[in-house]
Amino acid sequence: TLVLALRAQDGSSNTPPVFVAGSQPGNYQVTPPNVGKQPAFTGWGAVTPWVLQTGAQFRPDPPPALSSTAWAAAINEVHRLGGGQGSPSARTADQTQIGLFWAPPIWNTWNEIADGQLVDRHSNLETASHVLADLDLSAADSVIAFYDAKYTYTFWRPITAIRAGTPGNPAVDPADPSWNPLTATALDPSYPGAHATVSEAAATVLSEFFGSHVDLTVHSDAAGFANLTRGFASFQAAAQEASFSRILAGQHTSIDEDAGTTLGRHVAQSVLGQPFGNR
Repeated sequence: TLVLALRAQDGSSNTPPVFVAGSQPGNYQVTPPNVGKQPAFTGWGAVTPWVLQTGAQFRPDPPPALSSTAWAAAINEVHRLGGGQGSPSARTADQTQIGLFWAPPIWNTWNEIADGQLVDRHSNLETASHVLADLDLSAADSVIAFYDAKYTYTFWRPITAIRAGTPGNPAVDPADPSWNPLTATALDPSYPGAHATVSEAAATVLSEFFGSHVDLTVHSDAAGFANLTRGFASFQAAAQEASFSRILAGQHTSIDEDAGTTLGRHVAQSVLGQPFGNR
């Protein structure tokens, strides 16, 4: 009740702004299977953060120009590795597994990872409360921060870019109008990547408490993956794979993921830098 009262005027219940898509290369367009729908959480970047000063506090720089070699390399990588639903891909079988394994809501996965660590270490209530508070404060502010950036830059998703091609950049693969990603694209702009932002924030927090080297086994909530686990030697290694999974799934480029990783690290460091009683 106290928390609800404290957050009553945080802006989360405000009517979200109506999104109007631009028409130029690089502008976000609503993608299949969501054509005709309004994008998600258009006003979430303006919600009052829990710890950050504003959602824009660590806003990343704009994505590189579409004429750049960085853009060409990033979008060609997704074209090569991220195809699915009838589109060819150069992914290995293990890479396809990675692309699907991490697809469920990423904040849920990291809470499950944290829960497993706390149980395995027989942590007391005080430690568990501290870990989960820092983890979820970081996740919550990461979501505010990445939505701030997403709707500041409204950058197109790979499916739009690959189907349309990139005029003026001969290093980009030719347009592939029938290309589909491995998994359906989320209903929001591409830059920065949500999985990367939240995963790096979570890995930064959990590394602070449990160390940079762990024997980590991760379970997936994806359909059909109940009996499959993936192992890692650190939280950072798990975060890196979670981020790369979005390229393999055809959802994001490395540009999105790199920006998200930096953003998530900044958010978590800000949370960890506050005296615990002030959070």
